[in-house]
Amino acid sequence: MSTTRQHFTLLLAAFTAVLLLLAGCAPLRYYESALVLHDLAAGEQASRLKRVTPAPLRETVNYTVDGRERRADLYLPGPLDACITPGAQFSLNCPRAALVAVPGAVPRGNDDPRFTAFAATLARAGFAVLAPEMPGFRELRVRPRDTREIADAFRYARSRPELAPDGHAGMFAFSYAVGPAVLAALEPDIRDDVRFIAALGGYYSLPRAMRFFTTGWYEQDGALHFLAPDDTGRMVLAFSSLDYLNAPGDEKIFEQMVDARLKDSAADLSPLAERLSAPGKTVYALAINIDPARFQEFFDRLPEAMSEDIARLDLAHLDLSKLKARLWLVHGRKDNLIPWTESQALTAAAPAGQARVFLIHGVVGHVDLAVSDLLTTRFWMEDLPDLWQLWRVVNLLLAERAP
Repeated sequence: MSTTRQHFTLLLAAFTAVLLLLAGCAPLRYYESALVLHDLAAGEQASRLKRVTPAPLRETVNYTVDGRERRADLYLPGPLDACITPGAQFSLNCPRAALVAVPGAVPRGNDDPRFTAFAATLARAGFAVLAPEMPGFRELRVRPRDTREIADAFRYARSRPELAPDGHAGMFAFSYAVGPAVLAALEPDIRDDVRFIAALGGYYSLPRAMRFFTTGWYEQDGALHFLAPDDTGRMVLAFSSLDYLNAPGDEKIFEQMVDARLKDSAADLSPLAERLSAPGKTVYALAINIDPARFQEFFDRLPEAMSEDIARLDLAHLDLSKLKARLWLVHGRKDNLIPWTESQALTAAAPAGQARVFLIHGVVGHVDLAVSDLLTTRFWMEDLPDLWQLWRVVNLLLAERAP
């Protein structure tokens, strides 16, 4: 075990001792929340939670909702055979709640090691974690139908009492998937059943998020602020546009652009850009624009069908008063893909008292968790308050399980 992990383990013990003193009516859950947070920080590495719980099961499930064939990965704390009989929900190896978990647009999708480690942790904590297969995410494409795919996954999980005892079910979404998850929770067929949505690094206004990941500028209290953006957003913009360009050659050119920038971050892409179709050049112009004052000009030139779909995925135009799910929004202030102000805006737009935002200063960037060495000033001044915030979110999540 690394020195940092040893220190984190020692801190966990001290942190837990304090929690037990303050716990009041829920000392066991408080302790378990600390174990879960430790395991999330450990990723695929060893942790106390891994030592005291059996390895979760992962299986592929196929299901049909209103004639739509779907596929998902299902993570379980133990075999379901023993969970179907009456009273079986009291077994430690049986799910106490269903959690539909959705990664952002990443090439490995549900197989991204960060996501599989997350799903395994929550399965160890008693959740049946259902991760729907989102084909567009693996291709770095975002589409309005993502919303229905998430809603169908929830509807399937909620329909199986051995996965969602007494209807205990919610969602956990990362990055771009936060928007479609909220939209899914507004679908009439599941709206009354989604108890909560936990979200990390999501958006409220999709055009505003696009302005940030192309130019690096975001707005706070009426003033613009700059943070160098991650190129991932530009890549997702380019590949998502392919469904609207009707120019098969553009996909290969965009792939060549990505490869060139991966090899050399300063590579000149203009020769490749000259070979794009006219609509492709419009998307490219938006992707490379760094002037926030010109964003709207380039945005308005996007293909009409693409603009319409962006509007369908934009939460800022919606009336969220019908949302029944509680929102717990976690966002890193150093997020360089979607600015933290988006989670603040979503919190303000949600029904009164229904959303809470947890802003993290240092240990979370976009979706990754990294903790400093225990012996550093940064750990005590910045990371420890962040860990306290994250522990509060984990505690809220675990409280949603059936007794």
